[in-house]
Amino acid sequence: MEQQIRFCTSSDDVRIAYATVGQGSPVISIRPWFTHLEYEWESPMWRSLIDRLSARHLLIHHDGRGMGLSDHRVNDYSPEAQVRDLEAVVDALGLERFALYGLSQGGATSITYAVRYPERVSHLILQGSFARMGWLIDTEEGQQRFQTALSLIRQGWGTDLPAYRQFFTSLFIPDADAEAIRQFNEMQRVSTSPENAVAVLSAMRDTDVSELLSRVRAPTLVVHCRADAIVPFESGRRLAAGIPGARFLPLDSRNHLPLPNEPAAEVLEKAMEEFLGEGEEAAAGAAPSGLVTILFTDMEGSTTLTQRLGDAKAQELLHTHNRIVRDALRAHSGSEIKHTGDGIMASFASASRALECAIAIQCALAQHNESNPGTPVRVRVGLNAGEPVAEEKDLFGTAVQLAARICAQAEPGQILAPIVVRELAAGKGFLFADRGDVALRGFEDPVRLFQVRWGA
Repeated sequence: MEQQIRFCTSSDDVRIAYATVGQGSPVISIRPWFTHLEYEWESPMWRSLIDRLSARHLLIHHDGRGMGLSDHRVNDYSPEAQVRDLEAVVDALGLERFALYGLSQGGATSITYAVRYPERVSHLILQGSFARMGWLIDTEEGQQRFQTALSLIRQGWGTDLPAYRQFFTSLFIPDADAEAIRQFNEMQRVSTSPENAVAVLSAMRDTDVSELLSRVRAPTLVVHCRADAIVPFESGRRLAAGIPGARFLPLDSRNHLPLPNEPAAEVLEKAMEEFLGEGEEAAAGAAPSGLVTILFTDMEGSTTLTQRLGDAKAQELLHTHNRIVRDALRAHSGSEIKHTGDGIMASFASASRALECAIAIQCALAQHNESNPGTPVRVRVGLNAGEPVAEEKDLFGTAVQLAARICAQAEPGQILAPIVVRELAAGKGFLFADRGDVALRGFEDPVRLFQVRWGA
């Protein structure tokens, strides 16, 4: 399968080269600062990464401004400019929802985009990344190392002598064999001019997305090699600690990017596929079919809140509800089907995941209400399991109607479920209190309901 190379134009009129290969849910890879789409296709090291991702996904990657096949005569290499390049690629392909895979300094671009466009990013993978280059700019020794690197680039980046570039190669892939070292050296030379390399590296020094970490809403996997000599392991650990709910995967490797033949590469591949496979129905935007568990939320007294607090404040509370529910959906592989005005309808492939999500919602709301006693957000949650009719990204039928009626039956702060949900989740550690048979509007026979216990 050959990659297809095309061009698009950023909002500041820079032509950006991008490539697509493979089929499936889209993954945009944002790679290190020296790139070349054609050369990477022929390089075994980079080709391994391309083949791994494109085997199950539509892989999209691009040459950033000043690199590879993109425009080289560029003045702005700022972190914001890197985001503009990504925006141009996304818009050119008309993508609605996709995963972002940020390698090295591509991680900061990915984080910025994920915070700016949370509805578009289904998953976020950060490998060998950092929020800021503190290890280089906060100490005199680091600043000296940085200036040494710039001097080496100015003197020898574009020459036929690989010794200058091998300084970087020995840091990026210290365990590589002779052929991989040769290819990496050449990759740097063909990617861009010495002037552009200095400009890009200098702009990277200004990167700082530390304040954005807490605002990331996409499920996130942070990967970092323990003995990475380019970006210290501590930088990856801080990324994972700063992003809500992020998973951290340390790899046993000295290389900045694991080499294709080392065990760390296999560990990474399996972890990425498992992570990207979670919630794929939601990422594809399609309504699920077959047996699913349906969840409804409903805010208490939304009309009364508007009358008491005013439109702006009531809308702010609705946004709090939406954020908490959507965070829980992402964390438990739920698919949002639609917003109902003062609630959200979602579906799950697993009854256990739906129950875990419902409990997470109520726990998060309780925590919010404790900190905001004057304006609490109290929510009913109802669940049901069945085989609804899927049509145009929505769900219909008796299973859905019953879930809505069960939600309406709940008290604020409660989670109610019928016996079918309890039986599907049997043995999973959930606690249920029998509420008995309850008559629900529109249903001829009473329904046996159970309250799901979630508080201390």
